This record gives sequence, C-alpha cells and structure tokens, in this order.
Amino acid sequence: MPAANDIRRGQVIKFNGEPHLVMETQHRTPGNLRAFVQIKMRNLRYGKALDQRFASTDTIEVMPTDRKTLEFSYADRDAFAFIDPESFEQIELTATQLGDVKNYLAPGGKVDVLFVDERPLSVDLPSTVALKIIESADGVKGDTASNVQKPAKMETGLIVQVPLFIKEGEVIKVSTIDGSYLGRV
Repeated sequence: MPAANDIRRGQVIKFNGEPHLVMETQHRTPGNLRAFVQIKMRNLRYGKALDQRFASTDTIEVMPTDRKTLEFSYADRDAFAFIDPESFEQIELTATQLGDVKNYLAPGGKVDVLFVDERPLSVDLPSTVALKIIESADGVKGDTASNVQKPAKMETGLIVQVPLFIKEGEVIKVSTIDGSYLGRV
C-alpha cells in the first residue's frame, strides 16, 4: 500500500471501509511539528465531502478503478439502463446512485462511469447535452424589450428557462453544470 505522500488527485482510496474519491491533496510541514498530508475527498456511496489529515508515513489502500464510456439506453421507474458499446453488456443504476445526473440523460447519450471493484459508483456527464423540448408556453407577442425568458420542460423532465422564440419540439443545448440554456442544436 502506498504512503499518504503518494496519494494523488483522482485516485479512489478506502477510508473507514468506504470508497472515497481524492479531490485535492496538500503536503504540509508546520514549523516544529511532523509533516502531514491534508486530503479533501468525497464519499462515492453517499456524496458527502470531507477533509482528513494523515501522517505522511501512514499507508492508505488505493482501490482499483476503471472508467468506461457507456450509452444511456432507457429508464424504467427507478432503474436506468446503460449499454457498453463495445461488449453490449447492460448495466443498471438506480435513481439514487445517479442523483441529478438523471435530468440530463437522453436516450443514446454517452456518459463516463467510474467502476470501483467492478461495481459502478459514479457517473460523469459531458459539459453540455442536447435535449428536446416537449412542453413550452407560447411567448407573448411584443414582449421583446428585454431578455425575457419562459420555462420549458425537456424530455427528461428538467425545466429550463429559454428565450421566447424557442418553440415546442426544438432540440436545445443545455449546460450540465447549472442547467442553463446555451443555444439551439
């Protein structure tokens, strides 16, 4: 097992029996004290972030990880099915595992899935996705003096504020960071 000094950003470590993704590491040597490593990490099962201090000589277990690009296939109540385009293996994740990611999943969309010990734990989206508008009110004629926006419901159930000229049935680009409208596709 590597020492705490050897832990780097992006690795998955086992802490208190749970997998944690290392987001940031800092090696510190205060004046008259011994050196330590401050690690900011996020629990991959529950999503909670925490800071932990380790002595620089402590050993930490690094878990084997694998990243695969999967294609979203369909949603069935609480289960979301993904297909590996290379092996055609189907993997199902629950809505609680996905969290807010499920609002940006359109059929055929590609996502990166982090596997720890051959189990899928987290899903990373691209920075933008293309979604189809299924419900949107018509804009009021003459209301163009300022940047007026209206709510539009996407095919995934996500509500996005869009300009008045966007119509129902159009495909738009949406930011996965803050859920904002970025433009037409």
